[in-house]
Amino acid sequence: MKRLNFIWVIILIIVAGCSQSGIQREDLITVNVTAQYPKKELILQDFMDVEYIPLETTDEFLCQGSIWAVGKNIIVATNFNSDGNIFIFDRKGKALKKINRKGQGDEEYTSFSRIVLDEENDEIFVNNDFAKKILVYDLDGNFKRRLSIKEYFLLFEMYNFDKDNLICHDTFQGNTGQSFMIISKHDGSITKEIVIPFKEKKTIRIRYEDDKVSGQYYVYTPQTSHQITPCFNDYILTEYSADTVYRYSPDHTMKPFIVRAPSVQTMNPEIFLLPSLLTDRYCFMQAIEKTIEFSATDIVYDKQEDALYRYKVYNGDYNNDEEAFLKSRPLNGEIPSCQYLEAWKLVQDYKCGRLKGRLKEIAAKLDPEDNPVIMLIKHKK
Repeated sequence: MKRLNFIWVIILIIVAGCSQSGIQREDLITVNVTAQYPKKELILQDFMDVEYIPLETTDEFLCQGSIWAVGKNIIVATNFNSDGNIFIFDRKGKALKKINRKGQGDEEYTSFSRIVLDEENDEIFVNNDFAKKILVYDLDGNFKRRLSIKEYFLLFEMYNFDKDNLICHDTFQGNTGQSFMIISKHDGSITKEIVIPFKEKKTIRIRYEDDKVSGQYYVYTPQTSHQITPCFNDYILTEYSADTVYRYSPDHTMKPFIVRAPSVQTMNPEIFLLPSLLTDRYCFMQAIEKTIEFSATDIVYDKQEDALYRYKVYNGDYNNDEEAFLKSRPLNGEIPSCQYLEAWKLVQDYKCGRLKGRLKEIAAKLDPEDNPVIMLIKHKK
């Protein structure tokens, strides 16, 4: 406890020292979430590689393109509804397998909040969070084992950490303590709790009581809020209650990465700072105000210029302005973001002459009823 208090004091000193300039040297970024930064416009292809993959369409493979994992050889996708279908494609988009183990049995899921691919072991981990279990299947859909999760956990975000473990985040609303952990792929037990210092637990959720119906309430959350973000070989961990965002490495070392000001502990309503996509040069973030509207400010730190901006990023494969969405569910350290491009919209844009390059070639062969085209946003090699 003394060590945590010491770390907390050091962080507060750093914040106080950096709040004037907005930037802290020595690779520590400081962001004033209330500041008005100048605008900056970027072309996505100038700093990221883009790969387009048209998903094969058949009578059995009608997929809406919710992408959960992209490995060296396969893509794992689902629909946006709760039909239970899990689609396996190869990296060129060819349909390989459709899995559906939805049901009430011990080897089945009623729903899922996350699907993790372990390509090395040819396994997928399906997180049925409300049932407190993670089900492990092979890539043909055969049940292999069940990981039991503690009753008071609500594991939502999770990634493939190493050959034996997953890295997870607990979103249980009653949790007043630590939220990040490493759990075993073999039985679901906690291998390591990741400790991030903070003063008082904060949540981004807004609970709204219905005045007309006794006991009825609604919970609101922003559309995009990722507390675990893969960053090359590391993971960026965002604890809403802390003023520091940390970088966590495979050897279990953790170091400060971003410091925010003013302190989230002093704000009402709070403004939360969440990283979304990180490159060698840029750190893209969102400052989200905790109101029903969840108004957000897009911020980017440019390491080369040592400056902060509000940003817009455009897809260079369009002939006119088409913004690229950089806040999707992060995939892995190589592919930090992806988008699904609906076939009907690409056909329309092709006919209007809006497309160029590889995207134009793909759109020329599409039918409006086809599965979407997946746009992978990858680090440049």
